[in-house]
Amino acid sequence: MKSAVEPQIPLLVHLYSKGRVLGYERAKRNQNPNVSLIQVEGVKTTKDAQFYLGKRVAYVYRAQREVNGSKIRVIWGRIARTHGTNGVVKARFRKNLPPKVFGASVRVMLYPSNI
Repeated sequence: MKSAVEPQIPLLVHLYSKGRVLGYERAKRNQNPNVSLIQVEGVKTTKDAQFYLGKRVAYVYRAQREVNGSKIRVIWGRIARTHGTNGVVKARFRKNLPPKVFGASVRVMLYPSNI
């Protein structure tokens, strides 16, 4: 006979959702490196993207040299507005993302919360 109380398996909970860097905001011939386009995972419409406005974005990467005992570095940004109708958002980072980052993953934090 099994006991009534089974051991609980801890669930892994993240305070962020994944996103992908698509590139810089651009026109036909000019591009603006101050603004990056990000596709948030699972977001397909402008209405869904509205939830992420004002949320913080982190690009986490590893560097060669250790600083303060860690090789991991972060470039922080914030989602400014939506872009188009497919759920893409525009984000501004403290330092512009390098072009090498296009296609890489970013963390879209679920804070600050506005609900």
